[in-house]
Amino acid sequence: MNSHPEPGSSPAAAVELSHLDLRYEGCRLKSPVAEARLLAAIAQGGIQQPLQGVELSGTRILLDGFKRLRCAKKLHLSTAPFVSLAPEEAAGIVCLLRAANDHALSLLEQARFLDELKAGCGLSVAEIAQQLSRSKAWVSLRLGVLAELSPVVREALFDGSFPVYSYFYTLRPFRRLNGPTAVDEFVTALRGKKLSARQIEHLAAGFFRGPESMRQEIRQGHLTLPLQQLKDLPDDPDGCSEFERLFLADLEQAQKVWVRLMTKSSDPRLSSRPFRAQAHLLCAGLLSRLPTFTKTLQSLYDYCGHP
Repeated sequence: MNSHPEPGSSPAAAVELSHLDLRYEGCRLKSPVAEARLLAAIAQGGIQQPLQGVELSGTRILLDGFKRLRCAKKLHLSTAPFVSLAPEEAAGIVCLLRAANDHALSLLEQARFLDELKAGCGLSVAEIAQQLSRSKAWVSLRLGVLAELSPVVREALFDGSFPVYSYFYTLRPFRRLNGPTAVDEFVTALRGKKLSARQIEHLAAGFFRGPESMRQEIRQGHLTLPLQQLKDLPDDPDGCSEFERLFLADLEQAQKVWVRLMTKSSDPRLSSRPFRAQAHLLCAGLLSRLPTFTKTLQSLYDYCGHP
């Protein structure tokens, strides 16, 4: 059994699995596929890499090795090697993050531990960056990514019921246009369905760009028909090309922005001197382009009115 400790950590010692404190389990992403492979490896050769955490007042708090722990319990193992990284939680988390490349912490896992340092341990962004030998931008970026996740999406990503890749590369762009509520509905409908990234991409196109009937089918979990329809129609259900759909989305977004500007522009709360100075410059830029924009819009209107 490989029990080599991390630099600066204590030697590995066998610990009772039932005595481990699992308070940070929610900071690590679950992957049923990876866990199944690991289960087979541990069944054949045992736990080769020690669990890692901190030992605080006789309590061993686990930070790394939750997959190994769950596999060990499935195999009815009672003990596993454990290495204490530091004498207290914040230092242990810092140690784990500094070795993130070795332990393959994902961006979201890094973000959760950074949030624990900031919210749970009371460290500032500057202090965290200094202890990790990272820039403040590196820390802020990850905290910002975590902050944008709704509770529904965060739970689905971390429990492994919705793929992280599909959220970041398929759903995030729709979140900016459609808002978090619509994304929550989509994730709720698809979580745990074990769909491929390609299938999720197709369903997202139908849900966010297709007709209400398709959205209703997806909300109810009836995915076979929408997937077949999207397979039969490589473009959107209205017959538009990808470029045309993107342009229509831009027009729709522009219309929403106009309505918001007209609604809010007379609000008495828009009164501070810094606001007025910046708004004056922005309005000047918009007004200078307004004649050209109006002419372009009129030409598009006339063109589209004579198919």
